[in-house]
Amino acid sequence: MTKGSISIDQERCKGCTLCLGFCPQHVIAMSNEVINAKGYHPAALVDPTNKCTGCAICALVCPDVCITVFREVRVHTGGVVVHEP
Repeated sequence: MTKGSISIDQERCKGCTLCLGFCPQHVIAMSNEVINAKGYHPAALVDPTNKCTGCAICALVCPDVCITVFREVRVHTGGVVVHEP
């Protein structure tokens, strides 16, 4: 399975929660401890078991383009997995 991660620009996030509802792995939550300069509680990645697949659905639905997606690239050759950063 492809592994991924996301980065959320918490200063631009207005806390609309769209990304939470669309994340199939449920690894995004609202950051109740943080309030950004706009006065919102931004979304945050909560993925202690590395379940994020880098599907990018969260980034597609974010109206403020606050989410950047990173995906691990794997190349399979003859039964050997070659990991590329």
